[in-house]
Amino acid sequence: MSYYDPARMPSGAPERPGSPTVASPVSPGVGVAAAPGPSHPSRAASADPARDLVARDLVMTYGRSGASAGPPALGGVDLTIRAGESLAVMGPSGSGKTTLLHVLAGILRPTGGQVLWRGRDIARMSDRERTVLRREDFGFVFQQGMLLPELPAIENVALPLMLGGVRRSEAAARAATLFPPLGLSGLERRRPGELSGGQAQRVAIARALVGRPGVVFADEPTGALDQTTSAEVMHHLTQLAAHTGASLVVVTHDENVARWCNGVVRVRDGRIAPDADDAHADADAHAHADAHADSHVGTGRVEAAPTAAR
Repeated sequence: MSYYDPARMPSGAPERPGSPTVASPVSPGVGVAAAPGPSHPSRAASADPARDLVARDLVMTYGRSGASAGPPALGGVDLTIRAGESLAVMGPSGSGKTTLLHVLAGILRPTGGQVLWRGRDIARMSDRERTVLRREDFGFVFQQGMLLPELPAIENVALPLMLGGVRRSEAAARAATLFPPLGLSGLERRRPGELSGGQAQRVAIARALVGRPGVVFADEPTGALDQTTSAEVMHHLTQLAAHTGASLVVVTHDENVARWCNGVVRVRDGRIAPDADDAHADADAHAHADAHADSHVGTGRVEAAPTAAR
């Protein structure tokens, strides 16, 4: 048994994948059969508001404050990432999209504003508290994987658990359950240098999800991959995140990657782009039309991207 069937791999990004089904928490060692297409619940209200990640009036300025400070990297961003949904953050280089991810993830402390997670403001946490948060409640997938070259794949995946105090044998056992559903069976003892780019990114996905985080942050996770491998990696990332109930935030410049997420926001000059609401409304209309046309085969209703307050 596996979380899902990794062989169900489409040739490219889907036209418009829907909002993921938030699964009830299960042990990482327990799999499910290959799932049908995801359901598409309404975004009128969050299924679990306590697990929403909420940014309020985020401001981030680098360098010294005062008149000598340059333009803000973030200029007052409001955004809600609902529990269990996937969101692509797009924008040109220098737009602030990566800064936004780093602030949401507690890597950077904002100059102003709030990032609320489970009733707490991440921006007010101590450095130690944010370190624990990133290790235990957030998962990360980076462009280059950032795997430790001297460790075999199984230990790279188990590392976050061991850093959190889980015994080595238990951590390795839990890590091993993620290799079959990611198509990595037999590669547990290989080091990163012995893996292909796509395999290494799937190991990074396993590492991000082994601790069952509430949110997974992926910064250009396919930037170093070809289109075919990119589609494969996004398939695994979105499917496994959806099954475990993790929210997913993907920073990307690639429209094909963004289409794997059920929501898109665009960042421009440190703000959510002012035309985002119109784009989301258009996407919602098209999604409803597609869902209606496909209703005879049981396709659910596809929701538009999250609307960010401006």
